[in-house]
This record gives sequence, C-alpha cells and structure tokens, in this order.
Amino acid sequence: MRDFGKEIKLKRRERRGGDKLLLFSVIALSLLGLVFVYSASNYSSSLTYGNKFYVAEKHLVGLLLGYALMIFGANFNYNKYKKTGIWLLVGALLLLALCFTPIGVENYGAKRWIKLGSITVQPSELAKICYIIFVAAYISDKPSRAKSFVGILPIIAAGGGICLLIILEPNMSITMCFGMLMLALLFVSGVKIKHFAIILVPILLLVPVLIIAEPYRLKRLSAFLDPWASPKGEGYQLLQSLYALGSGGWFGVGLFNSRQKFRFLPFSESDFILAVIGEEVGFVGIILLFLLIAFIFYRGIKIAAEAKNAFGFMLAAGISSVFIIQSFINALVVTGSIPPTGLPLPLVSAGNTSLAVFLFAFGGLYNVSGN
Repeated sequence: MRDFGKEIKLKRRERRGGDKLLLFSVIALSLLGLVFVYSASNYSSSLTYGNKFYVAEKHLVGLLLGYALMIFGANFNYNKYKKTGIWLLVGALLLLALCFTPIGVENYGAKRWIKLGSITVQPSELAKICYIIFVAAYISDKPSRAKSFVGILPIIAAGGGICLLIILEPNMSITMCFGMLMLALLFVSGVKIKHFAIILVPILLLVPVLIIAEPYRLKRLSAFLDPWASPKGEGYQLLQSLYALGSGGWFGVGLFNSRQKFRFLPFSESDFILAVIGEEVGFVGIILLFLLIAFIFYRGIKIAAEAKNAFGFMLAAGISSVFIIQSFINALVVTGSIPPTGLPLPLVSAGNTSLAVFLFAFGGLYNVSGN
C-alpha cells in the first residue's frame, strides 16, 4: 500500500531546492565585504582618484558579476562539469602561462595578472576552481584511483604544475593555499595514510627551501620574527596591522572610523582588510565575522556529506576546503601568526577575480545541495 504522507513530504523536500541558509550566509558575507571595502578605501580613493567611491564601485561591479555567476552556478546541473575537468585544467595552466607573455601585467614586482582589453584577470584565482573540478571528475570517474600511489600521481602532477607557475610569478601565498587545497582533496578522496605521508613530507621540506631561495621572503620572515627591528621597512605593514587590531579593543572605534586606513596600512581594502574590520568593530566583531565564515564552511561540509554522488561530494568538499583554508591563512597573516604574505579574505577583500570565482563556486555548491 502506498504511503501518500511520505510521498507528499518527499515532494515538498524536492520543491525546497538547495541549501538556502548557505546562499543567505554567502550573500550576507559578501555585502559585509562591500561595506568594509568602502570603509577601508574611501580616503585613499578620494586622494588618488578624486572619488571616494572609486574602489567600492569597482568592487560592486565584481559583486554584481559574481551574483550573476552564482545564479548560473546554482541553476546549471553541476554533473555536467564532470566532462570538462581535464579541459579546465589545461585552460588554467595556459592562463597562468600567459602571465609571462606581453599580455601579463606586472605590479609590485610580480606578474600575477593578465589584461584582456580593459579587463584584468588573476589566473591563479580561476585555477582553484578549475583544479577542484578536475580532481572531482578524476576521482569520481574511478574512486579506486585514490587507493594507489600511481592513481593519485595525476592529481599531484596537476597541482604541482599549477604551484610551479604560481611560485614563478612569484606568489608564495597562493602557492601555499594551493598546496593545502591539494592535500585536502587527496585526504577527502580517501588516499592511504602512508601515501599521504609520502606527499606531505616533501612539501613541508620544500617550504623553507622556497623561503631561502628568494631574499624578499627571508626579509619577510625576519620581519615576522621581529617586526620592530625594521619598523619603517619590512616590519611596517605587520606593525600597522597590529596597531589597527590593538586600537579596536573589544568593540572597535566604530564603523567608518578607522585611522589606519588613512594610508598608514598598505592594502587596507584587500589583503589586510581584516585589520580595518578589527579596528572598527573590535574583537567581538571579528569573532562574529568568523562565526559566519565557519557557518558557511559547516554548510559546505554538510552538503558534501549528503551529496548524492562522488563527484558532488568531491566538488563540495573542495569548494568548502579552499574557502576555509584561504580565510584561515589570511587571519594568521593579519594577526602576525605567520610571516606576511598577500592573500585576500574570501568574499570580503577587494579583488574582483577572487570575488566572482568564489560566488560562482558557492552557486555550484548550492546546486550540489539541491540535486
């Protein structure tokens, strides 16, 4: 005999669609980001461009583009990405290589961007989601691949190739983020512990080598160990960040009232926006911000655990992992817990490529939760 009550409940569940709490949380975090980008940039924008809304307006354009991509990602069947995995990987590698061609854009001694007409794109941000889709497609096609060392070699080779191109830009922070993402994807794919250790040990040994290889990284490490030794040099940015956080106290100096944004703190609207947030809303405000970030991560892991297939599981786990990894590294840098390195706070910092890619990714995550 048919259980009509159960069928009605199932139909109602289907009509509810995906995880709306995830979407609401992502939108809330991105709108908070817009507010703080304006707050952190209005003074420098006014001096540099004669328009205090200049950076905020650019960020708003990226936000609207990101929302459009998020809507697309939320409605496009994520299973169709599976066939594009290898092509997305090749595309990511080609875009990273273009940074070293005439269309590559150099800023602060690094070639991290390419310019297509009037549009500037950071390929390393695109490479994250491309790599996640590639690994998800590769593992879900044959899950047993994760159980043999030979089977995971393509994942390592692809991740290593991307890391090599990014470190040549140079961009140590994104390289670290990518390395941690690769390890996270290998872990959730079910790789054997002994194989995981074989991969992890060389990576850990490689980090000090990369630091020693570049003099500017040694200077940053020195500034991290004792920023007061060079308060006007390498230690300047970290000291200004700590001054901002210290000035904020428990409840902050008030929204839009930051003093460090008056050109004391470099990159106050991007890599170090968390310092301005801490100054304006205090320790309590930062805790609430990271509770929202943690909630988004929790919803992502929940979606991964409830995914209906291996591809959805790997895709959701990868998106959730890169979001929390990047958030965590940014917080450690701003608080002086690890050596200074440039990395935006996802959905909050200025940077349209990062913003658009993450919003698209979360649209895909919502799609996984509803299918």
